Amino acid sequence: MRTITNFVITLAAVTLFAACGNTQKPAETDPHAGHNHAPGEGHGAPVEKVVASGVIIKDDKLNAVYQHYVHLTKALVAGDMAEAKVAVNAIELGSKALNNGATLTALAAKIGAATDIDVQRTLFSDLSNDFIQRVKTAGLSSGEVYVEYCPMALNDKGASWLSNEKDIKNPYFGDSMLTCGEVKETIK
Repeated sequence: MRTITNFVITLAAVTLFAACGNTQKPAETDPHAGHNHAPGEGHGAPVEKVVASGVIIKDDKLNAVYQHYVHLTKALVAGDMAEAKVAVNAIELGSKALNNGATLTALAAKIGAATDIDVQRTLFSDLSNDFIQRVKTAGLSSGEVYVEYCPMALNDKGASWLSNEKDIKNPYFGDSMLTCGEVKETIK
């Protein structure tokens, strides 16, 4: 029976990667999987707190808030709810200084209030759509930002996000489908 269960699990994983068009190896298994964590503690690798290197948005206030968006994206990729809350708190605070920032502020507040990583990931879609429009409108003074898209996110409705790297690191699925997605557009 155990062999059949393992076969079904392996077949399901292969099917998910094939359905997503993933041609890369699946991510290494999380060494912490199955271990109990304190509430809000991350399950994936530590989140890198790196500034969006090389990318400078022409609007200084938006550029400052975008750094926290990058932080949020990495937290969601890592499945780190607590770190995601830190990032959205900074987005919420910074977006108050933006022109027409009320929507962004409200979206960040909803993500911050979420008590489940899946809820945070679902709400991240609307936040990303807002950021995509803002970054396109403002333009960049240096670097490139990629609009990436996963067709399987949000129960196969699909969802986009911004990244400073062409390599896909999917914030909607994290480790379970880390490389699912594609670059849809490059903002220069």
